[in-house]
Amino acid sequence: MLTKKRYSVKDILMWTRWEISGFLLFAITVTVLHHYAGFSFLRVPWTPVAVVGTAVAFIIGFQNNSAYGRIWEARKIWGGIVNTSRTWGMKTKDMITAEHAAQSVTVEELQVLRRSVVHRHIAWLTALRYAMRQPRKWEDFQEHHTNREWSDLVQIPERMVDLATVLSTYLSPGELEFTLSKNNKAAAILYLQSDHLRVLKERGIIWEFSFLELENLLQELFTLQGKSERIKNFPYPRQYATLSLYFVWIFLILLPFAIIPEFANIGATLMDAFPNVGSWFIWAGVPFCALISWMFHTMERIGRVGENPFEGSSNDVPISTISRGIEIDLRQMMGENQQDIPDQFEEIMDIQM
Repeated sequence: MLTKKRYSVKDILMWTRWEISGFLLFAITVTVLHHYAGFSFLRVPWTPVAVVGTAVAFIIGFQNNSAYGRIWEARKIWGGIVNTSRTWGMKTKDMITAEHAAQSVTVEELQVLRRSVVHRHIAWLTALRYAMRQPRKWEDFQEHHTNREWSDLVQIPERMVDLATVLSTYLSPGELEFTLSKNNKAAAILYLQSDHLRVLKERGIIWEFSFLELENLLQELFTLQGKSERIKNFPYPRQYATLSLYFVWIFLILLPFAIIPEFANIGATLMDAFPNVGSWFIWAGVPFCALISWMFHTMERIGRVGENPFEGSSNDVPISTISRGIEIDLRQMMGENQQDIPDQFEEIMDIQM
């Protein structure tokens, strides 16, 4: 849902602050139990933990690559929507004419017809982006506290205003009622669009060849909509996502029991030459352990939030901004008054929604 020029260290630390606190507390607890409570049996050989860490690193890398592939595919689909929408505006402007009309049509009437076709297309964009923001059972972005904080901060437009209110700006009351009565509202609008084009063809306002050209564009819009819905409705395989999470946590739990004893051994070897350093060296394992845990967990979490590119996470495709940009372009090219054209959605913290 957003694009940012660069994430600062502060952003990342705030996003993962609860995990950092947990890792530090866990490492401190293991250190106290091992060094001060005499629970010397709380140790795991470093070699098997390192092997597990290597395997987990490969799993996280696979997950992140797969998640990025889904994001990139979604971005290409919406790039196609941008191009097809611009083509739609151009052909609408030049193919809806009175050249072959059975009855005389004024310039003002033609302009109203063109505007209705363009507005109906904007309604399709609106319905599609609202559909892409609808939650699915496998989407868990909002379950995390800091993710909810992020969503509340950027204020995703589709969660601020209901669909019916927005569509009423672009559709007639009858079209709005028809659209809202259907499950797939974006598809319903394309059906309305095709029906309207047929009526214009029968009146001679659209030449038959032009009608076929516009119908082909509607077919392309259906294709792009289907591709977008495919990503939305087909999740990243749950077995990979679930096992990746489990394996990461197994590694994170084992890590302190391997690192803390190692730092205790190093401290013991330093006691003769540097007694002050040696007696406290075990505590150096706490930030070291927390850092490694944070790195693995953060990379896994980044992959997890990137699995669903329309969910509203920090790595999503900014479909709201893309749709509003198309709307502004089309309405400007149709010669509408600038004060009637909505502004682009505001960027918050360099974030596009």
